[in-house]
Amino acid sequence: MKMLVSLRNRWLVIAHDMAWIPLAIWMAFWLRFNMDVVPSVYLEPLHLLIAVSVPLQFVVFWYFGLYRGIWRFASIPDLLRIIQAVAVGSLLSFTVMFVLQRLEGIPRSVLILYPVILAMGLASPRLFYRWVKDRHIDLKAASGKRALVIGAGQAGELLVRDLLKSGPYSTVGFLDDADRRQGQEIHGVRVIGSLADLEKTVARHCVEVVLLAVPSASHQTIQSIVQRCQQMQVACRILPSVAELADGRVEVSRLRSVQIEDLLGRDTVELDYAGIHQLIAGETVLVTGAGGSIGSELCRQILHQKPSRLLLLDHGEFNLYTIDQQLRSTGEEQGVAVSAILGDIRDQTRMRWVFESFRPDIVFNAAAYKHVPLVEENPVEGIKTNVLGTCQLADLAVAYGVKKFVQISTDKAVNPTNVMGASKRTAEIYCQNLNRREDPTAFITTRFGNVLGSAGSVVPLFRKQIEAGGPITVTHPDITRYFMTIPEAVSLILQAGSMGKGGEIFVLDMGEPVKIVDLAEQMIRLTGLEPGRDIEISFTGLRPGEKLYEELFHGSEPLTTTMHPKIMLSGSREVDWQAMQQGLHALRDACEMRDVSLLHRQLRQLVPEFVSGVIQDGDN
Repeated sequence: MKMLVSLRNRWLVIAHDMAWIPLAIWMAFWLRFNMDVVPSVYLEPLHLLIAVSVPLQFVVFWYFGLYRGIWRFASIPDLLRIIQAVAVGSLLSFTVMFVLQRLEGIPRSVLILYPVILAMGLASPRLFYRWVKDRHIDLKAASGKRALVIGAGQAGELLVRDLLKSGPYSTVGFLDDADRRQGQEIHGVRVIGSLADLEKTVARHCVEVVLLAVPSASHQTIQSIVQRCQQMQVACRILPSVAELADGRVEVSRLRSVQIEDLLGRDTVELDYAGIHQLIAGETVLVTGAGGSIGSELCRQILHQKPSRLLLLDHGEFNLYTIDQQLRSTGEEQGVAVSAILGDIRDQTRMRWVFESFRPDIVFNAAAYKHVPLVEENPVEGIKTNVLGTCQLADLAVAYGVKKFVQISTDKAVNPTNVMGASKRTAEIYCQNLNRREDPTAFITTRFGNVLGSAGSVVPLFRKQIEAGGPITVTHPDITRYFMTIPEAVSLILQAGSMGKGGEIFVLDMGEPVKIVDLAEQMIRLTGLEPGRDIEISFTGLRPGEKLYEELFHGSEPLTTTMHPKIMLSGSREVDWQAMQQGLHALRDACEMRDVSLLHRQLRQLVPEFVSGVIQDGDN
């Protein structure tokens, strides 16, 4: 039905344009003769010019795409197309008339008047139709919520343009800190002040919602605006960040509520994309744990650097299927072979087959059990993946000539108080010392804190608890954690991988730690509720193995700067390789016997700074 309507409308537009051709020719003659009757001697040339112009102009109009546009959205480009089509069509028509009868009976003024009248006749109805529609929408939007737009740049202009088309807000004005924009009008909407005038403008114009249209705004700016809006009890909505607006489309539908990631994330990190591209382009890259939060984002960003093949390895069928479906079509478009491999890094036979079959050049090991309480309750399984699986993967990387092996670690590996942290620290030590022994493979470790929105993090948990009406559960009023966004963490992992020569532990700059109770309060306020009144915060006590605060480096690991301001280099610790092998063998025996007490003792030998909590009698 829609297709029939579209075809009907197109033919109506064609009929309109064709009717204007004889009308424009007649009006040109009529004006030439001072708006009097056209003398009979000129009628034959007039009729011949109409007969020639109608088919020629139709072909030219079609060629120039006059019927691809929609009158509702007529714009300057449409006007330019009309002028070009009329000019070319008129030139062809007069050329044919010259060949046929040397332009006898065609006054010279008609050569000018006809194309001018025709262009005006075609353009005016289109522009008038758009004006009527816009006027109708303006009147309709006037009944919507009164909105104040922050940012009169390109994003603000596109947003207001879309608001004028589709609502649902009535825009009262812009606020922008640029002096040159003060007093200017964009689509009839005036820039009425700067950000310092927010409270005054909201009160004066009875603003009901603030629309933040500055995708490049710093997180400090966003946080300030949101806090001021909360104090005034005015809703605040935001356009996605520059990274999220990769397609460049700015529309009303993309406005969303402010999220905690907008407030806690950091400013855009500058990367050495040439170095990252040089690391990955044309190589076979294996990502383990490809279906996880970090692993899946790694795969997305690696794919953009055009490796020859991207290997997605995960033991979870659904997660692997999901990331494979997301990337396979993009890989085909970019000429990158994407292979999804079901497998567990603990399975030696399967892993050897992967290395033998695909011969990866670079390995990013994101496979790990990372949830502290779960690993504390199931320490054997945590050790088998985080330590034994990683060490086995590292040995295979050496055996099959992998160029670089990037081990993804955690801040919980520093002075660990839980099995998860101790297991990751053991893997760090193994990779560092294996690097000293084996020349072909460069082993690089990256260490960072919590990532916002990852599986098992507090942000998704708090969202669910708020949706359920509370309470939000926080373990301790003074507990703090470092946070960064998943894309930022992965970008820095790739940057560290390109910088590393082998044996380094790169520590990612996590900024300032955040109190979890403050995070909970911010998330409650973002939903328009009040902590303690609408949603309670309940303190449950520290869980086994949990620390009040995390550290990014050990006291005996002095940090030094690198060429990248967001990446620091931690000193490494050399160990006796024979003792390391014996400790791993004992750890493997403890896992086979499922002897948790022995497992903790062996971990403390491998990681002397490990302070274990309560020793459990068995492993689930």
